[in-house]
Amino acid sequence: MQVRPGGLFRGVGTIAASGSSSVTPSYRRLRRRIVGGVLALLVVAALVVGGVVFLGRDDDGTGGTGGTAAGPTAELPDVGEPSPVLAALSSDAPAPDPAALSAALGPLLATPALAGGLSAEVVDVAAGETLFDQDADEPVTPASTAKLLTAVAALTTLDPDDTLETTVVAGATPDEVVLVGGGDPTLSTTSPSLTYPGAATVADLAAQVQAALPQGTTVSRVVVDTSLFEGPLTAEGWGPEDAPSSYAAPVTAAAVDGARVTPGENARSGAPGTDAGRALAEALGVPGATVELGETPDGAATLGTVRSAPVARLVEQALSQSDNLLADSLARHVALARGLPATFDGSAQAVTDALADAGIDTSEVELRDGSGLSRLDLVTPAVLADVLAGAADGSLDGTSAVVSGLAVAGYDGTLADRGDADPATAPGAVRGKTGTLLGVHALAGTVVTADGRLLAYALVANGTIGGGGPEEAALDAVAAALAGCGCR
Repeated sequence: MQVRPGGLFRGVGTIAASGSSSVTPSYRRLRRRIVGGVLALLVVAALVVGGVVFLGRDDDGTGGTGGTAAGPTAELPDVGEPSPVLAALSSDAPAPDPAALSAALGPLLATPALAGGLSAEVVDVAAGETLFDQDADEPVTPASTAKLLTAVAALTTLDPDDTLETTVVAGATPDEVVLVGGGDPTLSTTSPSLTYPGAATVADLAAQVQAALPQGTTVSRVVVDTSLFEGPLTAEGWGPEDAPSSYAAPVTAAAVDGARVTPGENARSGAPGTDAGRALAEALGVPGATVELGETPDGAATLGTVRSAPVARLVEQALSQSDNLLADSLARHVALARGLPATFDGSAQAVTDALADAGIDTSEVELRDGSGLSRLDLVTPAVLADVLAGAADGSLDGTSAVVSGLAVAGYDGTLADRGDADPATAPGAVRGKTGTLLGVHALAGTVVTADGRLLAYALVANGTIGGGGPEEAALDAVAAALAGCGCR
């Protein structure tokens, strides 16, 4: 719950500096309501106790535990079959008129905060028709909205129920173990994870290893095998300040807590692989053990195995939290599944090929990574809108996690503190994937209009200069206008 200044306790009263209180009339009313509520609760409690005593006695008034007469039988009404808690959108909900929609959005899109450089598309999901198009076929830098493409590729290439495996095997000597990275950056040093619900834990892995090792074995060396992923640890188009930073880390096959230096916080490490090895050493009770990168010995026996949350859940987490390392790791797994190198180039090609196989026009798509952190990535708003519409209407089979992974405005993820300022917007009506780079601001997702019509939208502004806040507010205003629009 968000508590705004002067909101929750507005009018309750003030305490003077001398210690005396100045009680306002609204406080006296609040006090009377509280007292009245307490009295009402006491009356209800008395009735409940009386009912329990009555039902606990037999017909003759004696205690019910030893009597032979049966008590009165309650007859419950026939309530019928339960209705769905979340009803489907009505197929009869009217769609906005394109001309009316354009008139409503025009002034918002022309705001100086967007520097007149906004590209946009709005699609009626049920009909599959474009309602609004402003340079939607022109390639733009998508920032993190590119994660939508990685999400679709992961869900259509991998089994959404699959999990990512991390193992520990025996080393070259009896006192050595090898942590084999399986490309799961959600492996957690806390139980449960502070960031990734359902994540595997290092503690579980260490417990299996200790049980599998011969009794009396003391581990003195932990080797970390990160060979599942290949090539450079950062992508072309990333800045030197991007990894490590508060939002990204070098992409390796072994990491813990999303490569965070401290679980639950933002700062990322520059050495995720050895961090994972040290975490295992600590969990094994040998924090002083030597930790280094290396290879798995041939034929090494497996000592322990843990698995991540399902791929569909990982996709939701990557989208909602805009997790760069998780998105790039999923892209590497798409590459491996498609027989391509698990590199940035291989994963970018794999994602693009997966989209093409799913029927998405990728002629104007050019990727350098799976996260959208590269400034060299190019995507059209039309592709973003098509991906969202396909996930929402089911035509992109198995991709429902794309929609469920979108952040909800004013509620969670990267939109937790955005998009809820307009009281006319129904709660939960706006969902979106954010995207932010220097001079780039984007928002793409779904929205339910005031008439109950589901729309997919993609808004991408390149060349902005406002520093972030004004651009985000302008994009949120457009999404809110879509949600509040009958536009007929």
